[in-house]
Amino acid sequence: MKVKLEEYRERLAKTKESMAKQELEVLLITDPANMYYLTGFDGWSFYVDQMLVVIDEEEQPIWIGRTADANAAKVTTWLHEEHIIAYPDTYVHSMITHPMDFIAAILKEIGLSTCHIGVEMDSYYFTAKCFARLTKGMPDARFKDATLLVNWLRIEKSPVELAMMQRAAIISEQAMQAGIELVNEGVRGCDVAAQISYAQFRGTPHFGGDYPAIVPLLPAGERTSTPHLTWTDQPYQSNETVILELSGCYQRYHAPIARTVQIGQPSAAMQDLSSIVLEGLHACLDFIKPGVTCEEIEVVWRKAVEKYGLFKESRLGYSMGLNYPPDWGEHTASIRTGDKTILRPNMTFHLIPAIWSEGESFEVSESIYVTEAGCETFVQMPRELHVKGQMASIDIGEAKNDDPAD
Repeated sequence: MKVKLEEYRERLAKTKESMAKQELEVLLITDPANMYYLTGFDGWSFYVDQMLVVIDEEEQPIWIGRTADANAAKVTTWLHEEHIIAYPDTYVHSMITHPMDFIAAILKEIGLSTCHIGVEMDSYYFTAKCFARLTKGMPDARFKDATLLVNWLRIEKSPVELAMMQRAAIISEQAMQAGIELVNEGVRGCDVAAQISYAQFRGTPHFGGDYPAIVPLLPAGERTSTPHLTWTDQPYQSNETVILELSGCYQRYHAPIARTVQIGQPSAAMQDLSSIVLEGLHACLDFIKPGVTCEEIEVVWRKAVEKYGLFKESRLGYSMGLNYPPDWGEHTASIRTGDKTILRPNMTFHLIPAIWSEGESFEVSESIYVTEAGCETFVQMPRELHVKGQMASIDIGEAKNDDPAD
């Protein structure tokens, strides 16, 4: 399953339309997801500086990056070889030179030194030093923040993108099932993470998985009071709650989901909490359709749970799909008060109406896509609290005692 050249050209044309609205002649892209979206560039090279240069009057963008990664651009993108420019390795992590010195020189050489230039100022992959060296090398250029220009174009998915997310969802379901099956008293969190990761990478007999933008999140016990903790090497205990949040990944597209497991009999408070959260989730799923706004969805959730005295401080969801570490979100629309983004068909969201507290915590989530008449979930599996009551059948004795420091 591949994106056709015509779709890449359409994406580039829409990018240039957005550039024109912002009066930009050049757009400098450092977000690897946006590079992938426009060209197909795919490599674990985003830990060094690299850039895609979109020029309003040029048919193809220009990729500029490390020499060691230039062949990745040749192998994975639709760009012609003359649009792939490499900088020497002496620029990598140097105390003297910087890749932006090289890039500024290239942009000056091709006559872009006085243009109106958009930059992804709030990208994870573009530092303050990058901007300082770029402006020093191009003092006459007029720079403008264009951080989310391409991200907003990505919010509506094409048929091939939705198909990729459907495959990611199949992997998500298999990975979640593998994790839930293994969670039990006496099982180490790291063993559950390993089982999930195996399922994520292996995929299915028909298609394999990719590395997700976020590792499995597996807080347990008191750690479930906060969502973004991973695993430990400690065995789970009786009466502990374990939260699993993960995503399959297929060709950089994600479909994240979350579920909650209770080891032992759940308390009355946990049973009530899970029922309330699910009531709110189902109300939102029934409400979502084209034409409603993100903030209106949050109102539906809030009205459903506030009558029970519950309140969720964090956002209820966000647009997601294509991405690289450290996040599978698109950084555009959020389901929360004040976000007036109007939903349209083929928008995709991670809807996560979870409650984390120092008492009971319950997390459940769904990846959804907006249809012509409502919405659909990518994954079909039980949302209720999963209850485990038996000792694990695997032998963990050796694993628990193999530390020579013991």
